[in-house]
Amino acid sequence: MKIITKAYPLLAFFALANVAHAQDNPYLPEAKLTSDSAKTWNVGAGFTQKLLHLNAEWVNPYGIAYAKAGVFYNDDYNVGAQVGFRYPYHLTGTDKNGYYVGVYAGHIDSKRVDDGHKERLGAGVDLAYVLLSKERISSFSVGIGAGEELKDRSGNVVAETEPRLQFSYTLSFGL
Repeated sequence: MKIITKAYPLLAFFALANVAHAQDNPYLPEAKLTSDSAKTWNVGAGFTQKLLHLNAEWVNPYGIAYAKAGVFYNDDYNVGAQVGFRYPYHLTGTDKNGYYVGVYAGHIDSKRVDDGHKERLGAGVDLAYVLLSKERISSFSVGIGAGEELKDRSGNVVAETEPRLQFSYTLSFGL
């Protein structure tokens, strides 16, 4: 009986080792960007609502992933960061300029709570117009998202969870 129980994993291994998978995944989005569309890595600066930030962008065949880190321009200059991804929805012209749809998450706001400012975490979706070339990426976006509820020491709600618009501009240059 021990020989049979030892044989089952071996049979399973041989059965799975002979299975071939084609790269035909109908649920994957279409790869619209090529390696000559833009540099793979780009760095730059911009503003997102009241967040002045530096940003890094990774251009891949399926879109643009980005990370932003900076400070809110309020009295305390609190640190904030966001990450996101944009997929090229509709391209215009000969370059890869066009409309990109995306998602983002991170610090979306800084509110005065008690004796200082506190950052709000949140997430949302955006629509961006991206001007993409081999040398630079310039993007204008408007998004809608929601942030976490903030309360002061007394338990009073300072900021509720409700939809809010987010405007952003970034300019990045290829490395």
